[in-house]
Amino acid sequence: MNNSMGPRRALVVGLGIAGIATALRLRQIGWEPVVVERAPARRSGGYFIMLFGTGAASAERLGVLEAIGNRSGPEVVSYSVNRAGRRTKGMNPGNLGAVPPRMLLRGDVEKALFDALPDDVEIRYATVPTRIAQDDAAAEVTLLDSASGTETTERFDLVVGTDGMRSTVRKLVFGPADHLHPLNYMIGATLLDEPVEGFGRSEGMILAEPGRSVWTFPFADHAPSLLFSYRTNDVDAEFRRKPVESIRAAFGPQAPGPLLERLFNRFEQADTFLFDSVNQVRMPKWHQGRVVLVGDAAWCVTLYAGMGASSGIAGGELLGTMLERHGDVPAALGAWERRLRPFIAAEQESAFTTRRLFTPHDRREHLARAAMLRLMNAPVLGRVLGGLGQPKDMAHKAIDIAAV
Repeated sequence: MNNSMGPRRALVVGLGIAGIATALRLRQIGWEPVVVERAPARRSGGYFIMLFGTGAASAERLGVLEAIGNRSGPEVVSYSVNRAGRRTKGMNPGNLGAVPPRMLLRGDVEKALFDALPDDVEIRYATVPTRIAQDDAAAEVTLLDSASGTETTERFDLVVGTDGMRSTVRKLVFGPADHLHPLNYMIGATLLDEPVEGFGRSEGMILAEPGRSVWTFPFADHAPSLLFSYRTNDVDAEFRRKPVESIRAAFGPQAPGPLLERLFNRFEQADTFLFDSVNQVRMPKWHQGRVVLVGDAAWCVTLYAGMGASSGIAGGELLGTMLERHGDVPAALGAWERRLRPFIAAEQESAFTTRRLFTPHDRREHLARAAMLRLMNAPVLGRVLGGLGQPKDMAHKAIDIAAV
């Protein structure tokens, strides 16, 4: 199919950050994207994320960076604390790198992208693919409307799976293997509606112990986001209890103390929360024929890398650019993957380094983390280290991988 026969049609599966960014870019290059979403309506929630330079550059070209905003500011500070509540100067995620990331709620990014979608982009809620078959000319997809129970079969020039870590598109096209590589860590996250008792509105905290940690990520204009992270030897067992019970057990058998107990209670009382295992998606190839995976469905760098939103936006923008440049879908997908894969591989590896900052694995990593923070917070040495430039991992997160 070519443009003389009308716009090319693309099915985008998933209305998250990567999906909306992909649909927006496809529409910009003259394609006709159709977006399907499993949920019955657009989800507006979400917790703390960081938008690094990679994602910011793509967001600016997509015309949404200003609308995304930035919830950081000079008043935002973080403290390292212990169970007794003793505070010392901590690490503020918003100060990482020579060009600090934007501290945001996931919903900030999704709303900005969604608002930028032209009105003529078709979105079908409560809809999932159940079958994908391909020939040389198109991909034939059977779609189930779960609200009505009806199925339709349509043909598309391209299918883009942006449906997350446990992708349906990935299973339908790339086989039953889930390609998940567990890190043997769990997370529990929620968004608080008011500051933690004893802390100001723009004050965050980190309580890090061997094998476990709890963070409250502060914002300039919103109560913080709460994150529990801990190591486990049995992921399945963590799901057999109520989430808060698994989290409490992970921080035992010691008495929690007043601060940690309040955080347990805030998580338990939250209207919405996330409780899940931490996995990376590792695949030998992200595309097959006219089907391609973007974002967590393809690579899931994990929250420890901090690049989920940035890589999803950049991956979607770059996909559109390569389709515009090459015309031929298979050639465009090959060029897209060759350019993006080394960048993603590096980010997946960086997750194992930055995980030590989030949650030290054992006592040795905990001591090394504490020593590093002391150096960073030393009045003179901290300034010297800052003047030497940003760490390699942080510099990599600023690469504009989708630049033409």
